[in-house]
Amino acid sequence: MKSLHTIGLILALLACSMASFSQNQDSQRRTRQRPSETVSDNTPVLTERAKIKNEEASKTPAHIVWLREMYRNIDLKKDNNAALYYPVQPIGDRMNLFTTIFKLMADGKITAYNYVLGRQEVFTDNQKVDFEEILKKFQILYQKQGSGDNVRYIVDDGDIPSSEALEYQIKEGWYFDAATGTYKSQVTAICPLLVRVDYSIGDTTRNAMFWIPYENLRPYLSRAMIMTSDYNNVMTYSIDDFFTKNMYKGDIIKTVNMRDLSLAEQVGSDPENLKLAQDSIENQLKTFRTQLWVQQDTTQVVSDKGGKKVSAKKESVKKEKEEKPKAVKAEKSSTPSTPTKSVRRTRR
Repeated sequence: MKSLHTIGLILALLACSMASFSQNQDSQRRTRQRPSETVSDNTPVLTERAKIKNEEASKTPAHIVWLREMYRNIDLKKDNNAALYYPVQPIGDRMNLFTTIFKLMADGKITAYNYVLGRQEVFTDNQKVDFEEILKKFQILYQKQGSGDNVRYIVDDGDIPSSEALEYQIKEGWYFDAATGTYKSQVTAICPLLVRVDYSIGDTTRNAMFWIPYENLRPYLSRAMIMTSDYNNVMTYSIDDFFTKNMYKGDIIKTVNMRDLSLAEQVGSDPENLKLAQDSIENQLKTFRTQLWVQQDTTQVVSDKGGKKVSAKKESVKKEKEEKPKAVKAEKSSTPSTPTKSVRRTRR
């Protein structure tokens, strides 16, 4: 009996030790699990590799010898920009640009800065905006969880004013890097605008919300896939591709200048004058790029000869004709030619 009691005690101790061992293994697995693997929503999560890659992409080229900065207004009601607007409400993992920005701010993953009318954006600590103040200012329903650095704002998808985010202002820079010989543009900041209609008085207001540095958005937008065509529904482009590849269309509303004046303040608010000024700036960008690479055509170089301008091509052809000796015509022979016999057989 004592031996059976001893064996039972040993088995009980073994069972307890095995249970504690499995609990320790589970706790170690949970400890080793990366925070990025446990997320509460479908907003993108950055890995260390993505952070390093974004830092490299955000570095300003060191050998810029020419730079033109300007602001554009992007209207999402136009077909060229519709990819940034749809879907208005999230469909699975698919979200439009405003919903992506809104959720990232709600989770405290990105920081926004004050928009001041008529002034350039400033990305300093004293210009940071409080997301809760944004929610109150634009009358967006929300719930607040946590406190301090762990605070989170819960907003239902139906309460996110994504349908009213019909316009964006972006700041872009066109530059030429002498070190790499590249000429291209880069979006540096983005500001969403809420377009709201007061049906009681029939008035429409455009409310600029805040500025966000694009380098803070890039790693998240590079994972947000969008549909860019009604004929090909495969989502092959991300929102970052949409901006990087200049797939958007927007009107120039301001260029960076010493007096810090908008285009309307420089040429007036007449639509025709504004269109002429915008086209002039676009042509300046194209002309600068053309002058960088197009070499002078040697066949069109003219030389002043005898007071007349003659192209080099025509002049070379003329000289070639002058130098070429004339063919000497064969003199007629005075001796009669020998008659040629016919090889045709005569009929018998």
